[in-house]
Amino acid sequence: MTHNLDLLGALLVGLAGSAHCIGMCGGVSAALSMAIPANKQHLWGRLAYLLNYNVGRILSYVMAGALAGGLLASTSELGAGKHAIAGLRLVAALLMIALGLYLAGWWQGVLLLERLGARVWPHIKPLAGKFLPFTSPLQALPFGMVWGWLPCGLVYSMLTWSASAGSASGGALIMLFFGLGTLPTLFALGGLADRLRYWLTLRSLRLGGALLLILFGGHTLWIGIASF
Repeated sequence: MTHNLDLLGALLVGLAGSAHCIGMCGGVSAALSMAIPANKQHLWGRLAYLLNYNVGRILSYVMAGALAGGLLASTSELGAGKHAIAGLRLVAALLMIALGLYLAGWWQGVLLLERLGARVWPHIKPLAGKFLPFTSPLQALPFGMVWGWLPCGLVYSMLTWSASAGSASGGALIMLFFGLGTLPTLFALGGLADRLRYWLTLRSLRLGGALLLILFGGHTLWIGIASF
């Protein structure tokens, strides 16, 4: 079963990665805002669409986490199962550290991982256009599910962490808490919290989030090494 510390860590990673989310999802938020009917361009109208979009996005994370955790769980009967889980925890830790270095502006290596995912994304992205323009908030839910597969180093590191949970339910929970941690940023990008959006773009907060990711990555690395 997933440890409570893993769930808390996933939530914190989602919060700390806000600066990365702003860079990755700014264009998505603009497209979402333009797709909302003119008569719904008020606070409660936008909220309904943003809620459905984010529910869809997080559902994609949860499904991917369940798949990653479930696939590795199927190897648990093999002698290498335990070592595979520990190895994935090490990889997840290194990815979190790499992402922290990227957010701080100290190293850009994590972009290589996103470029690999970018090769698949053009085949998935056109699906989102099938739900535009919106005629009801419910259309934003499948729209969000498609955009949940946007190539993102932060998501990739969390999926590796989900796989190390060793079960479908554990992997799904980790991605659920990570998705919940990203919500403040995505709502701010949606124009519902202009003041919050200002704070999220501060250099000091970006650096603080980067250091938090590096520290948690170091902690996860230590747990992974101790598991061998």
